[in-house]
Amino acid sequence: MNQVVLAVVVGLVALTAGLAVGYLLRQQQANVQAKELQSEIERVKATTESQTLESELKARNELMKKRDELEAEAARRRAEADKAEERAQRRREDMDRRLDKLERDQQNLNKRIAQVDKRSSDLDKREAMQVTELERIAALTRDEAKAQLLAAVEAGARNDMARTIRQIEDEAKSEGERRARELIAVAIQRVATDQVAELSVSVVPIASDEMKGRIIGRNGRNIRAFEMAAGVNVIVDDTPEAVTISSFDPVRREIARRSLAKLIGDGRIHPAYIEKLVDDARKEVETVIKEAGEQAAYEAGVPGLHPEVLRLVGRLKFRTSYGQNQRDHSIETSLLAGVLAAEMGADVATAKAAGLLHDLGKAIDHEVEGTHAAIGAEFAKRYGVHPIIVNAIAAHHHEVDQESVEAVIVEVADAISGSRPGARRESLELYVKRIRTLEDIASSYKGVEQAYALQAGREVRIIVEPDQIDDLAAIEMSKNIARKIEESMQYPGQIKVTVIREKRAVDYAK
Repeated sequence: MNQVVLAVVVGLVALTAGLAVGYLLRQQQANVQAKELQSEIERVKATTESQTLESELKARNELMKKRDELEAEAARRRAEADKAEERAQRRREDMDRRLDKLERDQQNLNKRIAQVDKRSSDLDKREAMQVTELERIAALTRDEAKAQLLAAVEAGARNDMARTIRQIEDEAKSEGERRARELIAVAIQRVATDQVAELSVSVVPIASDEMKGRIIGRNGRNIRAFEMAAGVNVIVDDTPEAVTISSFDPVRREIARRSLAKLIGDGRIHPAYIEKLVDDARKEVETVIKEAGEQAAYEAGVPGLHPEVLRLVGRLKFRTSYGQNQRDHSIETSLLAGVLAAEMGADVATAKAAGLLHDLGKAIDHEVEGTHAAIGAEFAKRYGVHPIIVNAIAAHHHEVDQESVEAVIVEVADAISGSRPGARRESLELYVKRIRTLEDIASSYKGVEQAYALQAGREVRIIVEPDQIDDLAAIEMSKNIARKIEESMQYPGQIKVTVIREKRAVDYAK
């Protein structure tokens, strides 16, 4: 027991001694660390003080440098301000000198103006005295003398002008007519075509009047079905053994004529069969149109046209103008244009193509708004026709400016084809209306005594009052009347305007 207690006591003493030794060691170590830390603090403090001193020195140097720069800038600006002030002072002095000079010049000018005014007043008085003396001597006032002088000068100038104009026009007409006759004669001699007069309605013959009733059908059902399918008007009147088909569209009229002829020949006339025959006739006509377009291009010698353009040319086979077939007219115009182009040294191929296509718009002018020239030009442009040809199509009635000599040639060829004898015809009503319109236009001008339309409307002859219209006015009147006819009328070829001024002296011997 005592040993255990002893062992415990010894253990406690040893533990106490160990703790004391450990505490002393830790205390010693802490002292060492504290000294090291203190030395580190002193070292850092010394470093910080050194850096702070360097920063302060650097900042002070920069401030001094900036101060020097600012002082230099201020000195430079002061120098510039001094120079500017010197320049301003010199300018002020210069302005003062100029103002003084202007004042002196103004004074001199005022003196001269006064002298000029005095001289002008003296001259006015002398001129008035001279005018008064001249009026006394001549027994005329100034206005009367001036009027007489102007009238004499004007009369002489107008007579000279009229003579010069007549001479120039006579020379130009003589040379132009000679050359035109040569070209037209050559073109017409080398081109010969047949023209067949065609009506604007189609007549279908029938074997007997009994067939008219079958065409009409019970309560008119057959004729209504036919008109609806073909898009035409069928006229069944008292005309013996004939039925008339009327339509603004020549292609639809041809389809209706063919289908009605087949119905009459077959004898079976009812709505279902009518629609079938109309469809068959429409296909036949489309084939005819295609072949007609290709044949026209072949006859005119114009290859390489788009199929749609050829189709439109083929449609002209069923279009007429004053009885002239438009497809044949287009071929003739193309051939004439080619001959004229060859004689004049122009592009023959372009002229022939433009001549063939110049009336292209007439094939669809009842379907599209606008003039046939504009419609044809737009259609040709859409399918890749050359711009020169497009311009010739659009300009052959002067709706746009002509941009090439080929366009002028096409216009001339078109006029030759349409105006040559036998090419076209008019109804009596249209003929009388055109004649009356020509005479009315001529009679509407002041100074016209009588006006007559001659040569089937190819010439209008105007007789004027010689006391009201002089030679120059007669020339101007002929040009104005011709221009008004061009603007207000549609006609083939050209119309000659002749103004006659005649002074007659009549007396009687008794």
